[in-house]
Amino acid sequence: MDSHAPLQSCDVLIVGGGPCGLTLAIELGRRGIQVQLVDAKLEKTLNPQANATQARTMEHFRRLGFAAEVRARGLPETYPTDIAYFTRYAGVELARLRLPTAAQARAMVSRMTGSWNAAELPHRVSQKFVEEVLRRHAAGFGSVVLSYGWRLTEFSESETGVTGSIENVTTGEQRQVKASYLVGADGPRSTVRRQLGIRHVGETGVLRDFFGGKMVAVYLRAPDFYKVVPHDPAWMYVAFNTQRRSWLAAVNGKDEFAFHTQLKPHEDVEVVSEAVARELFAQVVGAPLDIEVIAVDTWTAGHALVAESYGTQRVVIAGDAAHLFTPAGGLGYNTAVEDAVNLGWKLAAAVKGIAGPRLLPSYASERQALAIRNTGYARALAKSLGDFVPDPELESEGSRGDALRATAGAYLDGHASREFNIPGITFGGRYDGSPVILPDGTQPPPDTANVYVPSATPGGRPPHLWLADGRSLYDLFGPDWTLLDLGETAVDVAPIRRAAEALGIDLTVVPVQESGLRDLYKADLALIRPDQIVAWRGNEMRDPAVVFRHLLGL
Repeated sequence: MDSHAPLQSCDVLIVGGGPCGLTLAIELGRRGIQVQLVDAKLEKTLNPQANATQARTMEHFRRLGFAAEVRARGLPETYPTDIAYFTRYAGVELARLRLPTAAQARAMVSRMTGSWNAAELPHRVSQKFVEEVLRRHAAGFGSVVLSYGWRLTEFSESETGVTGSIENVTTGEQRQVKASYLVGADGPRSTVRRQLGIRHVGETGVLRDFFGGKMVAVYLRAPDFYKVVPHDPAWMYVAFNTQRRSWLAAVNGKDEFAFHTQLKPHEDVEVVSEAVARELFAQVVGAPLDIEVIAVDTWTAGHALVAESYGTQRVVIAGDAAHLFTPAGGLGYNTAVEDAVNLGWKLAAAVKGIAGPRLLPSYASERQALAIRNTGYARALAKSLGDFVPDPELESEGSRGDALRATAGAYLDGHASREFNIPGITFGGRYDGSPVILPDGTQPPPDTANVYVPSATPGGRPPHLWLADGRSLYDLFGPDWTLLDLGETAVDVAPIRRAAEALGIDLTVVPVQESGLRDLYKADLALIRPDQIVAWRGNEMRDPAVVFRHLLGL
């Protein structure tokens, strides 16, 4: 447990120690920004919560230096990450999407082409394991203090900074922290968002047969699960029947699982006891199985909400404080990490005094649009699964039952591809129209969920390529800004370097002569932001100072 005493003053006060807050602490810490992070939790996250780290998030973890560490956590490296659908877990298998193990993902990523040409592939790992890695790396920066067991009670904002009042949840001790900026990464019931009076807007309270209503989350231990369930192992087990629908995620590949099921309208109770949790799980297994209940929580599915505002001049919100998802597609946690990635370098620039007045507000405009996009995709995926209702005779014997199971299997097989083969959602998010992107008049590819077309049109992810020497192109990028020099003839980059230096920009120039790369980028030069977004491209940069001033919001 981190028990560092809170600071009296800092550059950035972060409220919330989940993946968003911790990633932000890392982004700021690596840039030398003084950070105080407070979180009311006394211990690490117990219930596994999110279970899927998308490929784009893994690319950011690679940029930050710990993707391999994350990939080594959770399931054994030879455990399959399949998504499988059953009448009940020990019943009939209806459909299965086969996906690689962690070992296979490491081996095959450099051979992937088309939509999945990436520096990293997705990884199926419980959020609690990811948080352990993030906490360790955040705590490794001398400018970052993590204070668990402290909660924000209120704050006040002035033109020059923020004062946060914090309280020790055990002793009741109260302190004040003065900061230049405050970030509320404090979850769906965010204290920061509520004090700012910001509402969520969008869709909520949706009722579906599944993924729409009160859910129960049970973290459990079942040592004999793989003996009782007569099917190939999977990462996610989905039960599809009229009595009890659910999904079950393997946590450690041995005996720990995260079980989620939706209560029926008549079962909606405030507290779900351990005995009820056991009964709910027994219904979806369909065979006797002893379990140990480790934790029971409840949550509500059917949200597709985005904050109407992302904050003020000195106080901003991020992660679940800014958007609420139904977890179809696993987009909530991954969107939250990218919030932190986008916000981190901009906050650092503001603290260092090199940001113009448009830079920090661009966080809100860029990320709010992406949250609306991503909640829309998650809503469609939840509807695809939740509104497909099991036939009452699905589990009956004979030809009628066989036909119904075949029909259900065909639908679920198609749904699995729609929900879990989503390179377009993963890589295709863009910041078109941002005040700190320089457009070049070209049009990006269409935004589609299941197909990603690489494009260097400014505003999106840089096209990726594995180099002949076995390295990822992204491994050549600098720690902040990167200028890719892809032309066949030498470019005088000295004026570009001088312009960047004059504005306080840390610029790495990377000349690359690699077959096919110039064709991917369709320009001799491409300028990549610290969050690995193409900010500008062209065959020459005639006035570098004008370009950089625009990109810094000046």
